[in-house]
Amino acid sequence: MYKVGDKVVYPHHGAGTVVKREKREVLGEKREYLTIKILHNDMTVNVPADNAERVGLRKVIDEEAVKKVVKYLTSGGTEMPKNWNRRFKHNRDKMKTGDIYELAEVVRNLALRDGEKGLSTGEKQMYVKAKKILASELMYAKSMSEDEALEWLEETLTEGAKPKPASAEKGPAAAPKHVVAAKASAAAKPAAKSAATAKKAPAKSAAARKTATAKKPAAKKTATARR
Repeated sequence: MYKVGDKVVYPHHGAGTVVKREKREVLGEKREYLTIKILHNDMTVNVPADNAERVGLRKVIDEEAVKKVVKYLTSGGTEMPKNWNRRFKHNRDKMKTGDIYELAEVVRNLALRDGEKGLSTGEKQMYVKAKKILASELMYAKSMSEDEALEWLEETLTEGAKPKPASAEKGPAAAPKHVVAAKASAAAKPAAKSAATAKKAPAKSAAARKTATAKKPAAKKTATARR
């Protein structure tokens, strides 16, 4: 259950603070409502307390989760639909989930596309909104002001956009020791086999020569007897 003072995130609107919890009568039915103040867009949202989970309300992430958000912001972009309308809907649906990692992915992809091909007017507006929503949660998670959170986010995106060093520059990775040993052993076997063959070959030739020598005199004796 959420209480006054809790930092929460309302999907597609951003992070805010629960400022009030009260019972109201609506259409003859009494229900408890949470009043949430969202700073970045100066909005107040009223959510039925018993319906909070269903609408996607959740608590702000902790410092540990921020590290994972950074990985999303600085990794390579993921493929988006090429059609403008589909791409816009694709990103809007991700933002509506209220999942901070989905939101971070939208921000990263739009940042990369803005740097490579530029954004349409609609996507520019979405990009600005997505960054504000993300910064509104990072503001609480990192105990910053709204401006500081936005600045930190911009710096993180800039860092992620820097070209990564090519793997070729680092040189080929050294093979594990057990692989090297296996290769050396495999190479040694044919060499040993060749050496053994070479040693046996002269022995066979000598035996063959003895046989041939032994046969020749016998043939001579037979010829003499016939004479």
